[in-house]
Amino acid sequence: MRCPLTLHICDDHELVRDGIRRVLEGELDLVVTNSSASADAELVALREAAPDVLLLDIAMAGRSGIDALPEILETAPSTKVLMLSMQDDPAYVRKAFACGAMGYVLKEAAGAELVDAIHEVAEGRRYLHPVLGARMATSLVPLRANDELSERELQVLRLLALGYTNQEIADNLIISVRTAETHRARMMQKLGLRTRAEIVRYALETGELDPGRTHPLPH
Repeated sequence: MRCPLTLHICDDHELVRDGIRRVLEGELDLVVTNSSASADAELVALREAAPDVLLLDIAMAGRSGIDALPEILETAPSTKVLMLSMQDDPAYVRKAFACGAMGYVLKEAAGAELVDAIHEVAEGRRYLHPVLGARMATSLVPLRANDELSERELQVLRLLALGYTNQEIADNLIISVRTAETHRARMMQKLGLRTRAEIVRYALETGELDPGRTHPLPH
């Protein structure tokens, strides 16, 4: 018999944590091993034992789940993060995925959807409610192939999608700000992108933010 998936819940509302526990109690292949009320408390728990899946509130008092996500993934790289949110704005979804989340589910979702989402991300597949996915798809431009981008333009694309400014991109790539701006303009023109939101969506959909890509970021 396969071992049950281990789960952590991180949400600053006790009622939400208790409600999720009750939903998952009847699932024999899921076990909640820790419940945290803050991102900092969750980081302490992750250093002791990383679960298969972390259910993480996107907005909490103090440090938000989005802000803590990079450190969480660095602390527990094998843990898949499923964001919990009351926000159905595509901008929140894009930011969560850009920061490394594997899934995004609304707190109002039925118990069956939450269970399905947990299994999806545990298997390494991204999860997004179909309604949210459709909303994101219609809010942005269609994708174009990135074959014509240079190596430098791909690096600029990834850094922009991760939230870097032109100055930070220049510092990372050891180039001038003007050169960084030129690469950015050419990349956006080639792909037909107009805003940072479109850049994030493109990078997510083409896998440019996935680990192990052939266009690594500089260290």
